[in-house]
Amino acid sequence: MAEAHSDRVHPETVVLDIGQDVGALIIYTKAELRGREIEVSPRGSATRVHVEVLERRINGRPVFAAVFPGLRAGHYDIWENFPEPGGTVTIVGGEVAMVDWR
Repeated sequence: MAEAHSDRVHPETVVLDIGQDVGALIIYTKAELRGREIEVSPRGSATRVHVEVLERRINGRPVFAAVFPGLRAGHYDIWENFPEPGGTVTIVGGEVAMVDWR
């Protein structure tokens, strides 16, 4: 049986697509969310994008995170199995926003 994408540690570098009006988002999570999808949507919009929480190694230590490599600048709602948003975040062009759910 093939290994699921989330079942392995991801040592590869993450490429972020940030620039003038595009930023990135990293959501740090607990290990229990590994393999789960987290979604974001521009505030007030029904359109969502999702990524999977993956395990990575930083300085030899495990880190669990969802990485959104390129989001248009603006205010976003964060969704993870919630009937209501589980949080909000502001994306600024050329910057990386971080949310800590640990």
